[in-house]
Amino acid sequence: MAIKITEECINCGACEPECPNNAIYEGGAEWRFSDGTSLKGMFHAKSGLDVDAESPQVPKSMDLYYIVSDKCTECVGFHDEPQCAAVCPVDCCVDDPDWRESEEELLDKKSKLHL
Repeated sequence: MAIKITEECINCGACEPECPNNAIYEGGAEWRFSDGTSLKGMFHAKSGLDVDAESPQVPKSMDLYYIVSDKCTECVGFHDEPQCAAVCPVDCCVDDPDWRESEEELLDKKSKLHL
């Protein structure tokens, strides 16, 4: 699964620098698959999105920090626990029940993001 940021977010930004996949963005910020990864050229995401990795994408939230599920690996392969959740002062970085992935799938995603 991926992690999501709930409405309880206080926009402190503590989570953003902790993400090894650069999957966390400030509300209103455009994002790219290439941000913090080694992706270049066309990329096919689990969500079905086929896109140039360096093309800007529409922000997933305009008001709160958000996590791009297609880039989130729950820190699998990097850390023992999701770092965003570990540093969040209000515990708003939680499992996303709508985005389920096995540890094997998360490791595969990590290997695709970081060649």
